[in-house]
Amino acid sequence: PLLLQVCFIGRSNVGKSSLIRALFSLCPEVEVRVSKAPGHTKKMNFFKVGKCFMLVDMPGYGYRAPQDFVEMVEAYLQERRNLKRTFLLVDGVVGLQKTDHIAVEMLEEFGVPYVMVLTKIDRASRGLLLKNVLEIQEFVKEKTQGCFPQLFLVSSLEFSGVHLLRCFVAHVTGNLPTVEAS
Repeated sequence: PLLLQVCFIGRSNVGKSSLIRALFSLCPEVEVRVSKAPGHTKKMNFFKVGKCFMLVDMPGYGYRAPQDFVEMVEAYLQERRNLKRTFLLVDGVVGLQKTDHIAVEMLEEFGVPYVMVLTKIDRASRGLLLKNVLEIQEFVKEKTQGCFPQLFLVSSLEFSGVHLLRCFVAHVTGNLPTVEAS
């Protein structure tokens, strides 16, 4: 049977590879290389996480995106019936950019359930982070239908929020059993 899949997508230099490395640091089969140069991932990378699910690392959009980015990503998003959730990464320092809005439009158009993850929160001042969080929450409330309402704030460097996001990934892939109240 086809394994469930989760994919991570975001602008070049948003910290996708770093976050994936932090999230799956306990899974030796998920070996993600992190480059100092943005736009290093050029193809979709598939990682089998145990016997549980597949993780898909998408190339970044924007700066140095591969020429076939749109065709590759659209085909994947439209045709994957086993795609359980897409994680759209947004830089916590710069907030939503024009290219992020385009990514949201694509996810909304295809009816793909997704979650926004604010990365690099360790690099933003509290005031800037609060401003970006409030703007994104307002955007999600007003302009989206397929976006999970909870925004995840993470730092791959300090591991802030990584454990919560890890639990959410486990939950959406059916690997976190729910406890029924008696």
